Amino acid sequence: MPEPTKDTPQNRPWRSVLEWVFIVVLAVACAMAVRAFVVEPFEVPTESMISTIQVGDRLLGEKISYLAHDPQAGDVVTFSDPENPSTTLIKRIIATPGQTIDVKDGEVYVDGTKLDEPYTQGKPTNPIERHADFLSSDIIYPYTLGQDEYWMMGDNRTNSLDSRYFGPIKRQSITSRGWFIFWPLNDIGTLADAPGRAS
Repeated sequence: MPEPTKDTPQNRPWRSVLEWVFIVVLAVACAMAVRAFVVEPFEVPTESMISTIQVGDRLLGEKISYLAHDPQAGDVVTFSDPENPSTTLIKRIIATPGQTIDVKDGEVYVDGTKLDEPYTQGKPTNPIERHADFLSSDIIYPYTLGQDEYWMMGDNRTNSLDSRYFGPIKRQSITSRGWFIFWPLNDIGTLADAPGRAS
């Protein structure tokens, strides 16, 4: 019967190396799992969500709450760019499945009621006047959302490529709810504390 391998001084360095490799692999796996299923960091490169979110702000998007309930109007969410799925966009949900969206004289209406939107920077512009190349030919106002469609708009309405241009977003494209600004330090806090965050 073979004797068990002895724990000699010569074997101990290799054991330490293997233990550290295991710890590193486990840490990387945990970090990837957290990013995939719990929270994910983002940096905002554009002005489309001013003044709620500033250019260069870094924030966390949380993914847990939408496992329990569907996204709600007023939520600031991240989603895959329909024109470039590898890019993540961040906008505010204006209308949810089954609701009717309309834009008249620069004002937004949902189910016939004009929205009170103190967080917007300028009224919505006519899509043909700006970024005409991105205009969605399928959008005719008033537009009623399908069972799996959400209407997204940036708070900075005069400088945002959103559902006015690329149409509604499918539920499966929504990746997280904007939750916590962690950079810069003087802006640190939840989006609930930001001036444009609807509660």
